[in-house]
Amino acid sequence: MLKTKSLILFFLSSCWNITIFASDQIPAKKQDHPIALIGGTIHTVSGPDIEHGTLVFVDGKITAIDTEVVLPDATERIYIEGKHVYPGLIAASSALGLVEISAVRATRDFAEAGDIKPNVRAEVSINPDSELLPVARANGITLSHTIPSGGVISGTSALIMLDGWTWESMTLKAPVGLLINWPATVPSRSPFVNRSDEDQLKERDKQLKQIRDAFAEARAYLKAKEAESQKGIPYHATDLRWEAMIPVLKKEIPVLIRAGEIRQIQSAIDWVAEGNLKAVLVAGQDVWLAADILKEKNIPVIVEGTLKVPTRRWEAYDLPFTVPKKLFDAGVKFCISGLGTPFEAPHERNLPYHAAMAAAYGLPKEEALKAVTLYPAEILGVADRVGSLDIGKDATLIVTTGDPLEITTQVEREFIQGRDIDLSSRHTQLFEKYKIKYQQMGTTNGTTAK
Repeated sequence: MLKTKSLILFFLSSCWNITIFASDQIPAKKQDHPIALIGGTIHTVSGPDIEHGTLVFVDGKITAIDTEVVLPDATERIYIEGKHVYPGLIAASSALGLVEISAVRATRDFAEAGDIKPNVRAEVSINPDSELLPVARANGITLSHTIPSGGVISGTSALIMLDGWTWESMTLKAPVGLLINWPATVPSRSPFVNRSDEDQLKERDKQLKQIRDAFAEARAYLKAKEAESQKGIPYHATDLRWEAMIPVLKKEIPVLIRAGEIRQIQSAIDWVAEGNLKAVLVAGQDVWLAADILKEKNIPVIVEGTLKVPTRRWEAYDLPFTVPKKLFDAGVKFCISGLGTPFEAPHERNLPYHAAMAAAYGLPKEEALKAVTLYPAEILGVADRVGSLDIGKDATLIVTTGDPLEITTQVEREFIQGRDIDLSSRHTQLFEKYKIKYQQMGTTNGTTAK
């Protein structure tokens, strides 16, 4: 009896915990009539701006962009004079949907146990009710490249739309790539690392062997699978780990290699060339040191954030701010993301300001905008659908009061595949709550009225 009561209490407490982490916003319904945004400045990103333009979308797709457009019957007209229309921003490296409160273990679902887990799929673990999704999209972020982490081979990533009832309806593309956390090549001197240099080097060698062995096993598995169709070849048992790696071996999707230090990056590039793989580098501020070889090998880069400090005491204070400019000058294909770690997911709304900092330190302003719109779409293989405002693409866009890279700009309307998105969030709810608090307290400019 006592055991039964304990189970009931555990179940009820679990339900309560789930409830407190669920957002209140109702996902938007599918677009069911034509919509026209009239009179604003349309920033196509892929082409010239259109002042006093009209943008029409039907059934979630852009059907017309021009200064003069013949509107379909029953079109909803939204007049936006003085406003601006941009493609929705894309968070190119994120844990959105896989974590809620990093200090609460029950809300962390970004890493599975084990070192080699290529069959882990990010999209199936997405939490559509996350409070972090409305907060991010309120600042113009419409899509997130959500990447699992942990271990050596973490699993496959997914590009999700930040609105929907289920992970199936939110997924724009999956898998996008297979994440590999490349081992550190030299021992760390960090005070937080309590292992000897010898132990760290042994761990590095072990992890490198795990990567090589996994790919050798997957190649052998693919060869055996392809031979199954030939007469006389016995049945080959299915292994979900190696099945997940087949698109990588066929170069249908890239390996996403997370590497921070320059020697890690160089080692990873050599391994990619050796294995004849398609790759995308998910990297920090050392990546500019490998710009020439990245250009030569045609390996694109997801720059994980600019709003941080240098990693070495002797480096210039502004080094993290200038990395995108250095890659741009070298002709390397790149985009800019937030800091990428699961613990930074609550701050994903700051994505446009990472790009803004790069613009402030030399990156051309139009390139900074492309670095969070068109370029991530190209790198992630979805530029035919999102990333710019062109006829035939998804109507995934934002209406703003100004440049989205400016911190004073407000996002006033947002559409994802033509669906009109609720821009309220936990932040706006708290704003309204405490505005009423101070009204009731009779305060003016922070001073209690007498």
